[in-house]
Amino acid sequence: MVGLSDRLAKRLRNAALPDRRGGRRMSDSVYRVTDVIGTSSESWEAAARNAVATAAGTVRDLRIAEVVRQDVTIENGAVTGYRVRLSLSFKYETNE
Repeated sequence: MVGLSDRLAKRLRNAALPDRRGGRRMSDSVYRVTDVIGTSSESWEAAARNAVATAAGTVRDLRIAEVVRQDVTIENGAVTGYRVRLSLSFKYETNE
């Protein structure tokens, strides 16, 4: 950054810039993404809630769940169950 003082240049580099949605860009970090499958006899939404609730019991700091796939089980011509495959992301813990 030609012409700026070192202090100002550092502040500009470290400033949280807006992201595409108008929010703040998240700080530098590392996330893991893993797939889970939730099931429900009620709905796809309930299947997704079941998957997130179960994962939250053993994984801390869940951040995002993306629906990858939805399907149903069928018996005798009727829908009997809903399944949702989610890609869940969670933040790795740091020693900070």
